[in-house]
Amino acid sequence: MESEDPTSSDWGTNEYANARKLVDRATTRENLLTSHKASLSSSGIGADFSSLPLKPDHISRPCWTCPDGCIYLEAFHELYTSAYDFLVAIAEPVARPEFVHEYKVTPFSLYAAVATNIDTESIIRVLQRLSKNELPSSVSNFIRECTKRYGKAKLVLKQNKFYVESEHPSVLRELLRDPKISQARVMEIDKDKEGDQDGFVTSSRAEEMDENLNFLQEPKDDSDDDNSDSDSEVELDEKGKPIVKSIATPKLTTVAFQVAGDAVEVVKKQAIELDYPLMEEYDFRNDATNPDVPMDLKPHARIRRYQERSLAKMFGNGRARSGIIVLPCGAGKTLTGVTAAQTIKKSVVCLCTNAVSVLQWKYQFQLWTNIPEDRISCFMSDKKEPLHPGGCVLITTYTMVSYSGKRSEQAAEVMNAIQGREWGLMLMDEVHVVPAKMFRRVVVRVFFTLFFLFILSLFYFVFCVCVFLLRIIGNMPWNCT
Repeated sequence: MESEDPTSSDWGTNEYANARKLVDRATTRENLLTSHKASLSSSGIGADFSSLPLKPDHISRPCWTCPDGCIYLEAFHELYTSAYDFLVAIAEPVARPEFVHEYKVTPFSLYAAVATNIDTESIIRVLQRLSKNELPSSVSNFIRECTKRYGKAKLVLKQNKFYVESEHPSVLRELLRDPKISQARVMEIDKDKEGDQDGFVTSSRAEEMDENLNFLQEPKDDSDDDNSDSDSEVELDEKGKPIVKSIATPKLTTVAFQVAGDAVEVVKKQAIELDYPLMEEYDFRNDATNPDVPMDLKPHARIRRYQERSLAKMFGNGRARSGIIVLPCGAGKTLTGVTAAQTIKKSVVCLCTNAVSVLQWKYQFQLWTNIPEDRISCFMSDKKEPLHPGGCVLITTYTMVSYSGKRSEQAAEVMNAIQGREWGLMLMDEVHVVPAKMFRRVVVRVFFTLFFLFILSLFYFVFCVCVFLLRIIGNMPWNCT
């Protein structure tokens, strides 16, 4: 089966055509909200939602949820922190002045939410709980429409094989009805792996960490104190200690089928055609083929709370998720990227915009980690360091890898080593550069075997850039500001 050639002249056009499909579908779904827009206020500025019915206890709730998908959060409310964590996970920030913050629920923000295993009904339930007014039917219908297919299937790289994975066998059956995906499937014959009647590989589901789901829990009831008498009737063992009884919980499983590595791009494209965009994950802990990079954070390295939250979204289920982390300028994106690299501990390539940034990234790797000197290489016009034969960190510029002219013997040798290696992680600084035709074509061509992309982004970037990156990377931004 032939895969798409990223060096062909039509490749960029096809990529934008695929991204355009995502935009068109998002626009169609947003019509569910725009059809419920209110009339202008008497002043002619803004929409008038004064007729929304409030709940009897609206004072104790921090949000207004409008029929057009806009959410207004009281920054002075006692429930602000938990509501903020929830809204950042499911909506995009629009304006955040001192007292009232505005958010907007969009198809792409909901895509980012389901990427961290937040299910549809949980989004609606928590939004209903936080809202001062009754949740408009247009908003609940919009959420269900956007998430009914998003997050239902994943593309997982584990044990150096690509699998399309889902909790729903019916989803995989629907994907396999597509002839191109069916042709890309690799039938496994392994007695050690548990399978079902469809030939799917069955395994335990990767559980999401509590850090990403705490805001979905109901607040603790004060009436717990009233039940203290019943708590005293706890069974004790021979030593007088309480006996903790384990509660049996159902074991959640997933099913998957393997696809050929050279057909991954075709499978991703066809999944978008079927409206099942694949979220991408890398099971780096079970990657025994690619060598590890001996790198750990130094004792003085301390990541901030919002950096920790962004990394929790990236590694929330024990795997590395491909996606974009959005942090504002000066928030420590470099340290976040360095921490991600030392967590995965596989060969890393870091792409920068200029030579000064290359030296800054190298300094940051050496400042925050104990990586050996010979394991980190720079590839610039005036500095071409050889790659370590084992796991290493390569820091270079977009221009160096996109250069199409004749290279010097030393530069050609380094480029051959780059193209002949399998990389575990790509860090891309100043991500707004990526959609430039020259850069994106060469980046995908040079690092075509690379599975996982971790993007460092400016806080503000053009929408079309964001959509193109969704097509290439798989997950939308995790806004952790």
